[in-house]
Amino acid sequence: MKVGFISLGCSKNLVDSEKMMGMLTANGHTLVAHPSQADAIVINTCGFITSAKEEAISTIFEMAAYKQANLKKLIVVGCLAQRYKEQLEEEIPEIDAVVRISDYGSLHEVLARELNDAGSVTFAQAKRQLTSKPWTAYLKIAEGCSNHCAYCAIPLIRGDNVSVPMEKLVSEAKELAKRGVKELVLNAQDTTKYGVDLYGRRSLLPLLQQLHAIEGFHWIRILYMYPDEIDDELIEGMAGLPKVLPYFDIPMQHADRQMLERMNRRGTKEDVLKLVEKIRSTFADPTLRTTFIVGFPGENRETMDELLQFVREVRWDRMGAFTYSPEEDTPGSLMKPVCEESLKQQYLDELMKLQEQIAWENQQKKLGKVIEVLVEDKDGLTNRYRGRSAWDAPDEVDGMVIFRSDRAIEPGTFVQVRITEVLVHDVIGVEV
Repeated sequence: MKVGFISLGCSKNLVDSEKMMGMLTANGHTLVAHPSQADAIVINTCGFITSAKEEAISTIFEMAAYKQANLKKLIVVGCLAQRYKEQLEEEIPEIDAVVRISDYGSLHEVLARELNDAGSVTFAQAKRQLTSKPWTAYLKIAEGCSNHCAYCAIPLIRGDNVSVPMEKLVSEAKELAKRGVKELVLNAQDTTKYGVDLYGRRSLLPLLQQLHAIEGFHWIRILYMYPDEIDDELIEGMAGLPKVLPYFDIPMQHADRQMLERMNRRGTKEDVLKLVEKIRSTFADPTLRTTFIVGFPGENRETMDELLQFVREVRWDRMGAFTYSPEEDTPGSLMKPVCEESLKQQYLDELMKLQEQIAWENQQKKLGKVIEVLVEDKDGLTNRYRGRSAWDAPDEVDGMVIFRSDRAIEPGTFVQVRITEVLVHDVIGVEV
């Protein structure tokens, strides 16, 4: 069959999608780019927050409309399927199959039945079909999360943290390197908890040491590091691994002690200030990225001012924020007092305005620097190349490097660029 595939949500979901696409092609199907060409469509959904659920439902209805033409089968998998399988089956009859994440072990049987194939390749056996640029790939090192933050539905959807055995990850990484991947990006809901369930201790550093030894990788980047689990051993160990970028993605969510306790977050802002000091004293040019939630129950002018002051102190290189939306069955959804929507937006605007000023001031310090850039494409109109530096993750959240060169450069190549101009998020330069 000709199968269209839609992957929604985070990079962790993308890894699952790539395995499913590998299953489909291994079982004899052809992937097509546009849904109008498809005999069947598979949608891997996100169900993390309200806006993600709304996007998933909208996408399902949009794809269901193709059943009036050539589409024969519509299959829904992923986070939304995990949480709302019965409701989806009942309320959207155009869907032919809904498969929970917990049922991925039998996904090949469902696809065999619905798509009329042999189902010989299972989800666990499937070789990923990489959908990102061929020089970059994600490596999901664990599933689920054991932190049980009061606002988060991930443990309800994907369960507690389950680490992937190290030997399996090393084997997968070697395969990715053979396929030409130069930037390996480690992800999980909490990468710093890697190995606790398997080996009785945090084992991210031993994993990094093994990945660092693999030929072919030029950059190794880590996402989603829980602040109180980044210890001196990990920081100093990373400093001894040149391929491992000093890129610290540390979702904080808040800084006020009372708000952190209400959110069921461990640690304090004082702990994080010490952590930041350790990182910046260890690395010459680290990147510090974070996310915050504003408007969680109990938020007020005092807690918001505490957060704003914390942001001024740390001066994050990259920062994202969003307003709190209650998720059913989470402790946060029952908490009082509820912050009004107008106040949430006001707080968010204040926070992002402050960060924009800090980001602009941070960018000024980059003028004149020569940096290493992974070239990704060339703009045909401006004749300028675009790429990413060690400061920029591939998830389209950070910035870009835009530069000119007198020679033709193959995408996927690393070059040296001198920064001649800065914007709030991007930098502009010329190849050295």
